[in-house]
Amino acid sequence: MTFAVYNKQFPDELIGAVRTALIASAIAGIVLGLIAVIWPGITVMILGVLFGIALIVGGIFRVSQAFAASYLSGGIRTLLGLLGVLTIIVGVFALFSPASDAVWLLALFIGIGWIFQGVNDLFAAASKSAHVPTWYLVFSGIISVLAGIVMIIAGQFALTVFVWVGGIMLIVLSIATLFTLPKKVDTPAV
Repeated sequence: MTFAVYNKQFPDELIGAVRTALIASAIAGIVLGLIAVIWPGITVMILGVLFGIALIVGGIFRVSQAFAASYLSGGIRTLLGLLGVLTIIVGVFALFSPASDAVWLLALFIGIGWIFQGVNDLFAAASKSAHVPTWYLVFSGIISVLAGIVMIIAGQFALTVFVWVGGIMLIVLSIATLFTLPKKVDTPAV
């Protein structure tokens, strides 16, 4: 079923609002993608600052959870509180030195995440319990582990390439969105 069939069910104002929102998001995507491609270093630094802020917010959440979660044991609550305080400290550290520490921490977190995902895929391939072909799990597991290692070893370079590729993808997807906007359908008056 195409969008044109659904167009008959929606008022023109709603379709116009959806088109306007899609156009605005596509233009914003193109602008952000160009910024990422043209200035990947600054974009990585901004991502590092945002990562530092996210760590601080996450740490505050853990500390508040330690005080509010009365159903947990005292040991777990203490561990949550300590983890929250440590996360806040790392977030503040990353936030106030974004050019180096935040970028390194961001690369480290992404790299470790990719390594864990790759190991998980390899274990799923070995157990033969997955719903995808084994060769695919082995391939994606090896790629994820290698990408994680590269991210940890060459963090600044890897993040710059990551931002550059992400910027290109954002531009392409935003342009594609502009070509797939819902069209206004003329319906005969009844």
